[in-house]
Amino acid sequence: MPDLCPSPGRQRGAPKMAEAHQAVAFQFTVTPEGVDVQLSREALKQIYLSGVASWKKRFARIKNSILTGVYPATPSSWLVVVMATVSSTYCRIDLSMGLICHIRRYLPSCRYLSFQHRTLLSAALFSTGVWLSGILLCRQSLKLLLSYHGWMFEPHGKMSWSTRVWVALVKVMSGRNPMLYSFQTSLPKLPVPSVEATIRRYLESVHPLLKDEKYHKMEVLAQAFQQQTAPRLQKYLVLKSWWATNYVSDWWEEYVYLRGRGPIMVNSNYYAMDFLYVTPSPLQAARAGNFVHSILLYRRKLDREEIPPVMALGIVPMCSFQMERMFNTTRIPGMESDTLQHLLDSKHLAVYHKGRFYKLWLYQGGKLLKPRDLELQFQRILDDQSPPQPGEEKLAALTAGERVPWAEARARFFSQGKNKVSLDAIERAAFFLALDEEAHGYERGREDSMDGYAKSLLHGRCYDRWFDKSFTLVVYKNGKVGTNAEHAWADAPIMGHLWEFALGTDKFHLGYSEGGHCCGEPSAAMAPPQRLQWDIPEECRKVIDSSYRVAKALADDVDFHCFQFSNFGKGLIKRFKISPDAFIQISLQLAHFWDKGSFCLTYEASMTRLFREGRTETVRSCTRESIAFVRSMMDPAWGQLERRQLFQVAAEKHQQMYRLAMTGAGIDRHLFCLYVVSRYLGVESPFLAQVLAEPWRLSTSQTPQQQIKMFDMEKNQDLVSSGGGFGPVADDGYGVSYIIAGENLITFHISSKFSSPETVRVPLNLAGHRLPGR
Repeated sequence: MPDLCPSPGRQRGAPKMAEAHQAVAFQFTVTPEGVDVQLSREALKQIYLSGVASWKKRFARIKNSILTGVYPATPSSWLVVVMATVSSTYCRIDLSMGLICHIRRYLPSCRYLSFQHRTLLSAALFSTGVWLSGILLCRQSLKLLLSYHGWMFEPHGKMSWSTRVWVALVKVMSGRNPMLYSFQTSLPKLPVPSVEATIRRYLESVHPLLKDEKYHKMEVLAQAFQQQTAPRLQKYLVLKSWWATNYVSDWWEEYVYLRGRGPIMVNSNYYAMDFLYVTPSPLQAARAGNFVHSILLYRRKLDREEIPPVMALGIVPMCSFQMERMFNTTRIPGMESDTLQHLLDSKHLAVYHKGRFYKLWLYQGGKLLKPRDLELQFQRILDDQSPPQPGEEKLAALTAGERVPWAEARARFFSQGKNKVSLDAIERAAFFLALDEEAHGYERGREDSMDGYAKSLLHGRCYDRWFDKSFTLVVYKNGKVGTNAEHAWADAPIMGHLWEFALGTDKFHLGYSEGGHCCGEPSAAMAPPQRLQWDIPEECRKVIDSSYRVAKALADDVDFHCFQFSNFGKGLIKRFKISPDAFIQISLQLAHFWDKGSFCLTYEASMTRLFREGRTETVRSCTRESIAFVRSMMDPAWGQLERRQLFQVAAEKHQQMYRLAMTGAGIDRHLFCLYVVSRYLGVESPFLAQVLAEPWRLSTSQTPQQQIKMFDMEKNQDLVSSGGGFGPVADDGYGVSYIIAGENLITFHISSKFSSPETVRVPLNLAGHRLPGR
């Protein structure tokens, strides 16, 4: 174990010897007088405390499983029911109407069980059965109530009497103080829409985008599919919906994410940024110390299920399933399909700096390292001047390139010896940390400052992020932070929940000293981070270089523009009683048509977490109504009042489609699953093949904001989030992410590819129009 921070005037061997003595619990030597055993009290103490912490965590998991398993009841309610039943038998009141006596007859008669004891046991068994039946009845009643989605389709600010009664019943059935997973078994299953409804909505969505001849051909294909092929496929899909928890999610994870053989960098992974204007500390090690500690506090809350479930309207629970794999999770490459490796616990962190990998223990004596201790450890890594080992610097490029070469290299070169030990240290880490050598963030007066920040988080140098980890935390030289997240294990709102907690905890609960350091004093007894050792042969280095070239070409092709729109925000939009999301989506249609002179298939991500294990659904934002408004804006013959009416209709249509997507009546996930069934059955469907081949040239998503109330945005307007983004879905299209981060601020993250002539930046004149000949 190298000494990363030697003290001046001391020999380098001295600390190593001290660490060696601390690392070994006991030593023995054989002498002529016998065996001399020397115990290290400190090492034994650390082993004991670590064991105690592990057992506490196991007992906590068992306790949480019990509490979640009986929710909305509690173990104390079981005791009340048993005592009430037993008391009634002493008062000669038979609440069971003879069932207790019936149970007693079937209990064995022996000298250890008298008549009175059998009566008590029968009463306890009966009351337990009543208690469990009550729990099942409450859960089924709540599941039935949560299957009602009429509240979503009512006008904003108005609530019918039926919905008010429904709200009251949901509150009664939901119990008190739910834990993170308390509602999982009460959530309804995602319903399978009828084929007729899905095809009708699909044809409606593509009609304004296709010329009459092409639309007629698509209509013929759709009708043939609906009458001939679909009924058989639908039967299998309905059967799966009865058997599986969610008829979409497992196939979506497998075929959309894990079976992709191309690079996941840019194509799949996404990123999130720091505060826009504020950097709590300019010291890299200090910011890393506080932020890592904040993330680990969140993990502890997650393990203890102390995080309350996200509730729509404050009463409707959303599925928490995706949060289970947030930590200790790595995507493992395979030849045909990747897998997600998830561990129940991990006590270390994998760190990358200047081409070197480290393993950093997060606990000492069973207790989480304090921020100041973490700062010291990170500073030791920053101060380390040792060079990378051969092949080590760009090793992570394997996770950025094609999946098959990475799977082959992993099997050949990382399956044994020191390479396996070091790779396990990375893949089994809680998450990955990159201490970046660059400085990024928003700079006033520099329009491209956010562009470089976005590209750095999206792909970095293609070898300084471990793209397979559930997420990589990036801490820059100037104290700015960001994250790059793998997409298969969960969607962006789940990562956003963690990110908001970490930002708020770092800023408001942990804080920094006047000099920017973490609060407190570091422990000098900690062993320094462990440098991971590699033995990478020349053949493997060639594979690393090949993956790097693929990743570098992909990264260099990404054009990114991130900017703030501050003329107005949600404050003004809501004043006109328009959904801010609908406003932006229609604005994007106007901008795209103004730029291209045409419309395109548009993807907006919506969530289906009102259902158990729900993930996402597509809102097809380019509608007949939005197109009508855009065309009116291009025609001077239209009046302002008429345009406003068209805009209102387009916004209402968008909201209606968003609600349908959220309530399980979307288009694309149903068609996707029908396609998967057709492939299993070996059935060819020209209609489904054409639907799934259609490119999403405009892929959009809104970054969730303030899912948890860590601080009051109105009082801390300088602490707005920068949001996050992703790469373009189509080679000739755009990826657009936006965050409505304040009353007068919207931040956009727009990506495209330099290689496409359709999306290359074009110089504009002062009026904002293309220059002649462009």
